Formats: sequence, structure tokens, C-alpha cells
Amino acid sequence: MSEKKFDRMRALRPLATRDYRLLFAAVGIEVFGTGMWTIVMVFQVLALDDSPLALSAVATGMSLGLFAFSILGGVVADRFSKRRIIITVQGSTAVVMGMVAVLSLSGTIELWHVGVASFAMGAGSAFFYPAYSAYLPEVLPAEQLLAANGLEGALRPSMGQGLGPALGGIVVGLFFPAIGAAIVAGSYLVAFVITLFLSHRDEPVRGTSPEERASIWGDLRAGVSYVSRTRWLLWTLIFGSSLALIIQGPIEVLLPFLTRDRFEDAEATFGFLLAAYGIGGAVGSLVVSSLKLPRRYLTFMIVCWGGGTLPLVVIGVANNLILMLGALFIVGATTGAGVVVWGTLLQRLVPLDMIGRVASLDFFVSIAFMPVSIAIAGPLSLLVPIPTIFVIAGVIPPVLALIALMAGRMRESEVRHPLDAH
Repeated sequence: MSEKKFDRMRALRPLATRDYRLLFAAVGIEVFGTGMWTIVMVFQVLALDDSPLALSAVATGMSLGLFAFSILGGVVADRFSKRRIIITVQGSTAVVMGMVAVLSLSGTIELWHVGVASFAMGAGSAFFYPAYSAYLPEVLPAEQLLAANGLEGALRPSMGQGLGPALGGIVVGLFFPAIGAAIVAGSYLVAFVITLFLSHRDEPVRGTSPEERASIWGDLRAGVSYVSRTRWLLWTLIFGSSLALIIQGPIEVLLPFLTRDRFEDAEATFGFLLAAYGIGGAVGSLVVSSLKLPRRYLTFMIVCWGGGTLPLVVIGVANNLILMLGALFIVGATTGAGVVVWGTLLQRLVPLDMIGRVASLDFFVSIAFMPVSIAIAGPLSLLVPIPTIFVIAGVIPPVLALIALMAGRMRESEVRHPLDAH
């Protein structure tokens, strides 16, 4: 039974495909560079203007770039060559980061240079990820997409939240921010060179009418229309955005205060808790990628996201560090598992000529609600005790998950579109 259900090599099968190996390497290096930039940026800003206001303004630049171009990125991905978009983004980001490194090394860098660089990096991601999501089904057979998304799900926290920031801190500590910026530029340059070796592929024929193809607005309207009339997709997006609104703020804003109130070494403890959350995400992604896609794939995904928040109740009521670490590990694992299935379903159930737009709409909704959650968490904690907020954040999503399962008619979609049923 274990041989059938849990194939250890299943998660690695996509790496047998040359183009996927190139993509995987490029994404890993790109995520590493982005993670390192988050540290380099902070200390470069502090070196120029030791002000929380300045740091906040510059740090917001990346989110603004993502937000401003997230929708357009999906339209572009569905209109043009995904390979060219991926190459262009990597090359452009390498140039921008190279300019930052030169300016910093020469001592002529100014605050607005760093802000523009952060904005450009965010904008590049807004074009890269819809193109990547739409390109993957052209590279791999359908049965390997789950494993590929699982590998990526494990790669991101490892490189973007682990190795990249850690090395960034070491480099900036030993030298100065300019050296870190040069390494970031070099990482994007390497990723750019790697993507040049991706095979040229025939683009799938667009299914939209000539009138819609002639207009970016028509493309966007077609994407929104597709999401609106596809119940499982619409209700998954509604549920996912609600989930981001409910849990993102408590974890990112309120957890440090809870940690400070309960433990003496609050800084280290908070780091351990975030690490447990990230490691859980990586483990959950790898475990799901090693299995076949569940027959009840939509149900599995929604239950992972909804039921996976229940351990947040433990965060609210328990003062034991081991219990809190375990709770956040489970939340991370179930979130990561659900994200892997979600990415796979977009690539297998959404028409090829629509994947970019649907992925960008998902991206847009997610990044729109996360800042809102972060913004309201602080004021809410003045009215409601923080432990109570965590309890509420743990019990509301399962109720919303049940609503999404029924309103989205998930079971009907699973019966109508069986995947990996053999």
C-alpha cells in the first residue's frame, strides 16, 4: 500500500525533464536573490536614512510593484511567449540590481534609487509568476504538475525565507550593503543565463475572438468572466482571500506581542515560531507532491486550508512553546499542501490560454487582502485580547470552508473532471 500511495521518487520525477531542471534552478536562484534583497534593502536604507518612515516607504515599493502589475502580468502571459517573458524579467532585474550595486559601491546611491529597485523587483514578479504558471504545463505532462508544484512549494521558504536572508545578513554584517546588492545582481544574472537555454516551444492557439485579442481590456474581461462563471474557481478565490484576511495579520503582527508576553527571550522564540511555520510549509508541500492527486482534490484542498487553521486556537490558549511550535508547523504544513494542490488545479483544469490571467487574479486578490489583514490586526487588538483573536482566527475558517464546499459545488466538479483516478 505504501508503494502505491507514497512514492518517494514521485516528487523528483519532474527533474528528469531538461526544461524543468532549468526552470527549477532559475526559480531557486531568483527566490534566493529576492530573499537576500529583503535584508540588503533594509540595511542600505538605514545607511542612507536611519528612519522607520524611510524604511517603511521603501519596503512598500515591492508590494506596490506587485499590486500595480499583477493583473497586467496575467494578460501579458496569455498573449505573448512565456519563455520570453521569463527571460526578460530575469534579465531586467539583473540590470536593475546591477545598477544599484554600482551606485552603492560608488557612494552615489540615494534613497529613491533603492525604492525604484524594490518597485522594479515587485513588478518583475508580477510578470514572472503568471508566465511561469502558464509555462509549466507546456514543459511537463499533467501527471507531474503536482510534484513540480510541491518542489517549488518547498523551494520558496527554504531559499526565500531561509538561505537568502541568512546569507544577506552575514554579508552585510561582514562587509556593507553594496556587496550584498552585487550578489543579488549576480544571482539574477545567473538565472537569466539559465533561462536562455529553455527550449523554444510552439505557443498554444488562443481561443478568444479576434476582437478580444485586440484589446488588453478584452483579455482581462474574458478572464474575469471565466472566473465568475466557474463556480469552483470563484468560490476557492473567495475562500482563499477570506483566509488571507483572517490569519495573515494575527501571525505577522500579533504573534510577536503574544511571544513577548509569554516568554523571556521573545526575539529568539518568535524566530523559532516563524521557522516552524515555514518548515511546516516545506514539509507539507513535499508530502503532497509525493502522493497522487486525491480523487476529492477540491475537498482535500479546502479542508487543508479550513481545517488547518484550527491549531491557531492552541496559539491563543497555550503557554507551552512546544505546543505552539507544533501548532504553527501544522498550520504551515496544511497551508503548503493546499497551495500545491491549488497551483496544480489551475494548470490542469483552467484552459491553457487562460492560466496566466486566472493566476494573476489569484495573485491580485491575495496581495490585496494581506495588507488589509496586517493593517487591521493592530487596532483590533486594542478592542479584543490577542489570545481571543487567535482563537477566532482558528475557528472561523472551517465554517467558511464548509460554505465554500457547498456554494462552489466542489463535489460536482470533482465528478465532472476526474484527475489521476487510475
